[in-house]
Amino acid sequence: MKPRLLVYCQHSVGIGHLTRSFALVESLVRDFEVVFLNGGPLPPGIAAPAGARIVDLPPLGMVGGHEIVSRDAAVDVGAARALRRCAVLEAFEAVRPDVLLIELFPFGRKKFAFELLPLLKAARARRGGAPRVVCSLRDILVAARPDQQHHDDRAAWICRRWFDAVLVHADPRMARLKDSFRPRRPLSVPVWYTGFVVPERNRRAQSRQVAPDAPILVSAGGGIVGFPLLSTALAAHALLDPVSRPRLELVAGPFLPEADWQQLVEAVAGRADVTLLRSVPDLAGRMRGAAVSLSQCGYNTAMDIVAAGVPALVVPYAEGREDEQTNRARRMADLGLLRMLEPAHFDAATLAAELARTLGFVPRPNGLDLDGALRTNELLRSMQPRGTAAPETLQRTA
Repeated sequence: MKPRLLVYCQHSVGIGHLTRSFALVESLVRDFEVVFLNGGPLPPGIAAPAGARIVDLPPLGMVGGHEIVSRDAAVDVGAARALRRCAVLEAFEAVRPDVLLIELFPFGRKKFAFELLPLLKAARARRGGAPRVVCSLRDILVAARPDQQHHDDRAAWICRRWFDAVLVHADPRMARLKDSFRPRRPLSVPVWYTGFVVPERNRRAQSRQVAPDAPILVSAGGGIVGFPLLSTALAAHALLDPVSRPRLELVAGPFLPEADWQQLVEAVAGRADVTLLRSVPDLAGRMRGAAVSLSQCGYNTAMDIVAAGVPALVVPYAEGREDEQTNRARRMADLGLLRMLEPAHFDAATLAAELARTLGFVPRPNGLDLDGALRTNELLRSMQPRGTAAPETLQRTA
């Protein structure tokens, strides 16, 4: 029998955490029986990986970076929290996993400790052999909290107390955990770099097929915070030379608020060289045929850009204390993989000029490791049974 794997994922604002976790599960189902605890609403157009059993928890999200809200109007936050805590523990007891894979926590998702700490305690206390407990972590963390030192110290303590390993889904040549995580007492659990995680269909390099009428492709990830980018792109496109400018294709995202969507529908009415789409099933494939990509710089969008080899301009999301996308964009720009427009300089006129420059930009060939899903599978399999060390060739410590 395959070993049993229980995966926990909470996407709270966009869909990046869910998309990356689904890409991992796409690889993991080959060698594990996978049960996936989904903590947010499953957006239309995002299909769960075949072969995994999805357990949808009462959906919660975050607004303003600190307040939990219910994504189900019929269930308030208090009731949702109680129902979720029970459902998480029931799933753990039913699955009896050999490996428990928790996305982001304790490096983020502090507001969800109400269900995760009981889960970790249950895992450690299980009779008959506790599962290996592993954190699944993106490349760059938010590092501008007002209580950042306390946050890092607390996350490190929880890791030492409850976790067996941390898997960082990055290529250490571009990003290392210590760049955005600096506890006063170092982690004592193993930290392994898996390479970046991309869906299987995007992992192998494919040649770009660019038609003469290829568009400027504007995408906004899940879309919940994408309206400023989409609306400014529309205004910037109107400033380009009407004779030579490529047509514009806007992909709004499944979570773009309905009022914003209707505003875009009205704005593009009568503009024959502009197409507005809610979502597309394969953004990297769409990028591969675009003249230029314009987007924010979330993890999955950044990897789509790399996989597609498209000339790209990014405007990182940087509201409030969010510095993750800005740090990622700067590193990728330094590697010649894309161009970056600083959010402080973001307006229609500047964007139009930068788009015109990007039309002549040639990105460097990708040298990043995109085998993160396969290597995650290898590492988790190497942890069977509990106490077995990972292969020496995979031990690239932070």
